[in-house]
Amino acid sequence: MKEVIYLDHAATSWPKPPAVGEAMLHALDVAGANPGRGSHRMAVQASRVLFDTRKVLSSLFGISNANDIALGSNTTEALNLAIQGHLREGDHVIATMAEHNSVRRPLEYMRRIRNVEVDYVPVNAAGDIDLVQLERLFRPNTRLVVCTHSSNLLGSILPIGEISLISRKYGATFLVDAAQSAGIMPVDVQQLGIDMLAFPGHKGLLGPQGTGGLYIAPELDLEPLLHGGTGSQSEAIEQPLVRPDRYEAGTPNTVGMAGLAAGVKHVMELTPEAIYKHEWELTQHMMQGLSSVAGIRMLGPELGQPRTGLVSFTVEGYDSAQLAFQLDRRYGIAVRSGFHCTPLAHESAGTTLSGAVRASVGYSTTSQEIDALIHAVNELTMPR
Repeated sequence: MKEVIYLDHAATSWPKPPAVGEAMLHALDVAGANPGRGSHRMAVQASRVLFDTRKVLSSLFGISNANDIALGSNTTEALNLAIQGHLREGDHVIATMAEHNSVRRPLEYMRRIRNVEVDYVPVNAAGDIDLVQLERLFRPNTRLVVCTHSSNLLGSILPIGEISLISRKYGATFLVDAAQSAGIMPVDVQQLGIDMLAFPGHKGLLGPQGTGGLYIAPELDLEPLLHGGTGSQSEAIEQPLVRPDRYEAGTPNTVGMAGLAAGVKHVMELTPEAIYKHEWELTQHMMQGLSSVAGIRMLGPELGQPRTGLVSFTVEGYDSAQLAFQLDRRYGIAVRSGFHCTPLAHESAGTTLSGAVRASVGYSTTSQEIDALIHAVNELTMPR
């Protein structure tokens, strides 16, 4: 068993496959120049690293043109590019109460600076959304629908295929936050009707921190989030129109992208379907084991229902932050406590005062590690 029992994969996956670090070291050695900024062999090799990363991401997400992927540093950057780059003065947006602050805060910022109107569709305590209620919120000026694929607090999986159909019915662009699903569940932008897909490299795709990206449908033209050097059309005053240069100003994280490509290749070898099955079985084992803890309340879908690989819980009479602290210090178990950057979801779950402890699994998590968590929580909450 690992020295640390790491159950914080919903924040960042760890450990990474060995190939990830190896690819990063190789890129440092042979592709340490600026991609797209020169014609010498190292610059060309650096460009190939980025091309390879786009290629494997396109294969994973069912994207026809790899240049429709804007590579960046994380999901937050991708969501800001999508939201700020797409919305105009007076537009209306529909989001859900399951959204992360990476969606909510940019939307509230746009409300302030561009008079954008925002509605949040409620989700129930299990994280389910009422599609009839969603459809009632559409207006003539509804330009964007934003939806997380899976709640980072509740683990619920939202019906993005159905939401896409409703969005298309009313002519709205559909943006999906795949922070908790990319690499863990099958995601095909064509089949699911996704116009923009924001994804992290450091979670289910098994890449390093500081990597991620945004798929942008070819018919969309976003206002760039950053303006600056691209290596192409340097004589022009404005950002170039050509993709992906338009959305990738500045020197990129080539080394990180080499690691991301290796992580995605590992995911594709395992398959997202197999990863989801493994993680779902572990969460079911966790829920069954924790159910014996007196005063425990587990958030999200009930036992036996679909969910991604996390279980958030509270224990009556115990502070969530203290529980997480003791799990780390006494048992070497890494979990996360607090509000998980999603206050709207906590409002839906009724945990705005207490927060919650979140234990999240990954492709490398074992049932023995889940047993260790169950034993530790039982011991920590045992009546004295």
